[in-house]
Amino acid sequence: MYEHNDTTRLPERGAIDVDDFVFAATGAHVRRLTTPDGEHWFPAVDLATRLGYVNTRQALLHHVPTDGHQTLEELARSVYGTTTSRRIAGHGLKKSMRMVNLRSLIALVNGCTKRESAPFKAWVAEVIATIQQRGAYSLDPAPLQTTPGTSYVMPAQVADAIVRLEERNLRADEALAAAQAEYLAQMRQANEERARVSEHLARQTEQLGTLTHRVTGVQDVLARIADALDQIVDRMRPAPPPEPQRAPLTPQHLLATWRDRNLVVAEDVHAVAAHLAPALVHGPVACRLEEVAARTGLTLDRVHDCVRMLIKRGCVRQTGSAADGVPVYTLP
Repeated sequence: MYEHNDTTRLPERGAIDVDDFVFAATGAHVRRLTTPDGEHWFPAVDLATRLGYVNTRQALLHHVPTDGHQTLEELARSVYGTTTSRRIAGHGLKKSMRMVNLRSLIALVNGCTKRESAPFKAWVAEVIATIQQRGAYSLDPAPLQTTPGTSYVMPAQVADAIVRLEERNLRADEALAAAQAEYLAQMRQANEERARVSEHLARQTEQLGTLTHRVTGVQDVLARIADALDQIVDRMRPAPPPEPQRAPLTPQHLLATWRDRNLVVAEDVHAVAAHLAPALVHGPVACRLEEVAARTGLTLDRVHDCVRMLIKRGCVRQTGSAADGVPVYTLP
């Protein structure tokens, strides 16, 4: 089994070249396989696509007899066997692909509704009518012989179909070429427009950079002017009045302040505060509670309670202890 472009294929014996025949029928040079006995088989999907059938299986079911199509695997097995079937299936064709012979191709063309197949159908009808009237159909020998043997004139309907299809293909090629040329022109115009826009954006960016540089320079000048104005304002601002000097704190003033704020109300607390005040006005003081008790005549516990009362009411605060453990007090 051979593909249609295989040079080892057996010579054609038909009066009409099979490639021209298929092209006149379908409008395309579809793929085909030729068996050693000269029978041609075509992929049904190729024919259905070219003839406008939507469903290949439905097309075969409605127009082709069951013996007019088979799978590629069945066809190869019937000719060569399983090994050849695998080899053929590996050359771009699937083993499950349905193949149709030439008679089935004509049946699919006769069931086609595309306008381009009308001349071919007319020729087929003429062949059938001629055979019914005359009992045979023959082609006229060609007047010029370029090869050994007998050549025949191609039927007018087939030639007309080929010419029409070739013209349609030429028009399609011309339309495609025109569309491609228009597309290229549009792409060229778009590229030129893009280049102009890019150039304009580059100029705008450059101008914006220059303007930004100028604005930055103006901002620097304005900042320097503002600094100079601030310095002038600082120089012209009158000096603040001197703060009044506070009178030196005395023990009597400290005790009077505590009494005015009702921090010292009891006599024993006042006695302890009067003992601590002379030293507190000069800074932290280390005070032994025993000495305070001896000078005030109060008990040690009462002196301790009075100191705690002064600390609680915010008159004094303890900042720590001296090296010998004596507590150190200071004003808050």
